[in-house]
Amino acid sequence: MSISERNELVLEYLWCIDCVIRQNYTLVQAARLDRDDVYQSLALRLIRAVELYKPGAKSLKGYIFSQLKYELLNCKSAKVRYRFCAAPYDLRDAVISIDALMESTAHIM
Repeated sequence: MSISERNELVLEYLWCIDCVIRQNYTLVQAARLDRDDVYQSLALRLIRAVELYKPGAKSLKGYIFSQLKYELLNCKSAKVRYRFCAAPYDLRDAVISIDALMESTAHIM
């Protein structure tokens, strides 16, 4: 498949991203995920799904939806959210502001 064919298919199925986000909006809100970040992650997964699709038991649309739903679950993991390589799956509130960090280390200096 050429890049132009892939891009056409991606554009044709972009609506799937909005559909998955809409169906799982409470999850996105509960996990405090930024919608734009989720959209970007799902868009990358859509491109990969179109590239890797092999005609068979599932239709392209079905394959795309399963891949997008799987990626959405990955978006809420601490490893993805905070870019920690060895982060536990349920790590929460691991990000602090630079000001808070400076205040907590001020007595050391």
